[in-house]
Amino acid sequence: MRNLTIILSVLAIIMGGCTKEELGNNDAQNIITFNIAHPGDTKATDNAFESGDAIGVYITEYNNGNPSPLQISGNYATNIKSTYNGSQWVNSPTIYWKDGSFDVYAYYPYATPTTVDEYPFSVSLDQSTEETESQMSGYEASDFLWAKTASVSKMDAVPLTFKHKMSKLTINVLKGENFAGEIPSNLVVKVHSTITDAQIDLSTGTVTKNKYSSAKSITAKKISNNVFTAIVVPQRVDSKIPLIEIISNNVSYLIESKFIFRSGISHSINVTLDNNPDKVRIEIGGETIDGWE
Repeated sequence: MRNLTIILSVLAIIMGGCTKEELGNNDAQNIITFNIAHPGDTKATDNAFESGDAIGVYITEYNNGNPSPLQISGNYATNIKSTYNGSQWVNSPTIYWKDGSFDVYAYYPYATPTTVDEYPFSVSLDQSTEETESQMSGYEASDFLWAKTASVSKMDAVPLTFKHKMSKLTINVLKGENFAGEIPSNLVVKVHSTITDAQIDLSTGTVTKNKYSSAKSITAKKISNNVFTAIVVPQRVDSKIPLIEIISNNVSYLIESKFIFRSGISHSINVTLDNNPDKVRIEIGGETIDGWE
């Protein structure tokens, strides 16, 4: 009994010392949560975020009414990993509200940036690879998304609407009048002559091609027998150089063109095949897309 009395006395002292002020805002009612929307109303796999997807979140606080700049460390929250469990986003570690105003930045896919001004990011060279249990598809891994919500204070859930920051190219392969037979099912489409390395300012979402990198080729993702798509770093291709290659039954159709890949824009190219590879036609279009289908 004596030992039990001592233990209870110690617990009483400890509990008495835990004032509400010392606990601060670290309670369930003050947990920061997010209401997240992918462009197109909800993912880079074309439809919606899936269970296991993770974003990175930075939060900066206002001082004397002025926003603090985003930094690689020392923010109110720095690169918090928020993971979708199929119904909600769970932060690790948990973050809590306190009094004041905040700016919230987020990006996808989650990584471990060593800089917020020139975060290095590369699109996949083979975007035709499929998703596995441990790895995203080459196409999805290339689609960088970014969001910012400014000047928020305690609320039920911070809204974060993501935007595509890379450029998307869809290649439609069409039959010309002189093309014999049907379009083969084994087409391979490549995008040539583009820089695949980028630097991203996480405070603004601005994407810039890495001027020190060399141009490479991208194998596009197959949507159907005659539709292919690829994610490309925003850039200008000013010279008329080989841009699109369509490989069919050991025959290569090589199309030269200038092009401007714009951030957040879904471009389209119609390539009309002919039995004579020298007579292939190309038509270029493009439109601003808030959400890529």
